[in-house]
Amino acid sequence: MFAIKAEVGDPRAESFAFNAQKTMYGGKHITKGDTIFVFASENEGGPGLIASGVVTSSKPIAKIGTARQTPRVSITVRRTALAKRRLGRRELKLFSNWNDGRPETELNFKYYRQATNKIVGISAEAAAFLRGFF
Repeated sequence: MFAIKAEVGDPRAESFAFNAQKTMYGGKHITKGDTIFVFASENEGGPGLIASGVVTSSKPIAKIGTARQTPRVSITVRRTALAKRRLGRRELKLFSNWNDGRPETELNFKYYRQATNKIVGISAEAAAFLRGFF
C-alpha cells in the first residue's frame, strides 16, 4: 500500500497525474495496480486526505547528476473514492511518540516530520486506518 502527498489541482478529479514525485520509505516500489491514498498537500493549500485510488501507470525517473538524488517516480491514479472526513496535519500533529506503533503516528512521521511532498509505502495498519475515512 502507498500514499502520496502532492499538489492536487482538482481534488474531485476522476484521475490524477503526478510527475517526477520524490519517494521515501519504499515509495519507489509503487507499480501499476497498487492501491494509493491521495493527500492534497497543505503546503500548496490542500486539505490533506482527499481520495483513494488505483495506480494506472508508474514510471521511474532516471537519476540525473548527483548519486544521492532521491528516487523519483511519475504515476497516474484512477480515483476510486472521495474522503468523507478530514485528515491532515492538524489531526495528525498530536501523534508524535515515534515508537508507539499507531497508524496515525506512522503517517505523521512519514508526511509531516519532513514536510516535503512525496510517495511513501505504508503499513497494512496505516492502510486500514485510512480506509476508515471513506
